[in-house]
Amino acid sequence: MRILIAHNFYQQPGGEDQVFKAETNLLERRGHQVFHFTKHNDDVANVGKLALAKKTIWNQQTYQELRASISDLKPDVVHFHNTLPLISPAAYHAVKDAGLPVIQTLHNYRLMCPKATLYRNNSVCEDCIGLNFKWPSIKHSCYRDNRAASAVISSMLSLHQLRGTYTNKVDAYIALTEFSKNKFIEAGLPADKLFVKPNFLDFDPGHSYQHGTYALFVGRLTEEKGVRTLLESWRLVSDVPLKIVGGGPLSDEVARAAQENPLIEYVGFQSRDEVMALMQAPKSRAP
Repeated sequence: MRILIAHNFYQQPGGEDQVFKAETNLLERRGHQVFHFTKHNDDVANVGKLALAKKTIWNQQTYQELRASISDLKPDVVHFHNTLPLISPAAYHAVKDAGLPVIQTLHNYRLMCPKATLYRNNSVCEDCIGLNFKWPSIKHSCYRDNRAASAVISSMLSLHQLRGTYTNKVDAYIALTEFSKNKFIEAGLPADKLFVKPNFLDFDPGHSYQHGTYALFVGRLTEEKGVRTLLESWRLVSDVPLKIVGGGPLSDEVARAAQENPLIEYVGFQSRDEVMALMQAPKSRAP
């Protein structure tokens, strides 16, 4: 099968970027031909605010580039990961206008929550679920703590909901969990288009006998990941070291906690090989 995978890379590498690479590797190992259509958020700095708002809602350049790629590569299917902001929902229309099926992996809750997390002020927030216009997100400046930016994301979601983009231009959605699938059904996506496929680890790090015992957190350092809960919990732990890998808005808070608590070690960003080494399950050698 000839598969075109589309992805808008983030400025800070994250889980979605890793899934994009892992799925490419797995498909190629199974004999499929995989092609990429990508954008990178580093390019956002070269786009004015008004132009970026327009591209977020509908990027005509992306539409034309994707149609050209489809004409040249002749894929059987197009699989999307992240489309925000430079690929935009215009890409779905480009693929359907070319007569091809569209698959979208739902890495987050963006289609129902402009912030994409269903989390605000240290608690679950579902205020925007089911609303045609996500006005609570503007009120609370949910996207990047910016009302104007939140209004752009809300406008994008509302326009394409009205146009039927999310119900008619996408043939299948991949949710990562049953919980996520049910939330998207609650938000209005067609149940018969939703399928569950969890993320996977492309390489099993196996066991190691070379390390002591420790707990390990790997991920973006944000509230919704439970980082603050983790740090608070380690105030009660007296004998288990904790290693924290990653970066994000709470990086400084994690660094301070590591200075205050000798059991906590903040190691920052690490390469994939270094993360795999840390993930090796430490255990004692059998007698």
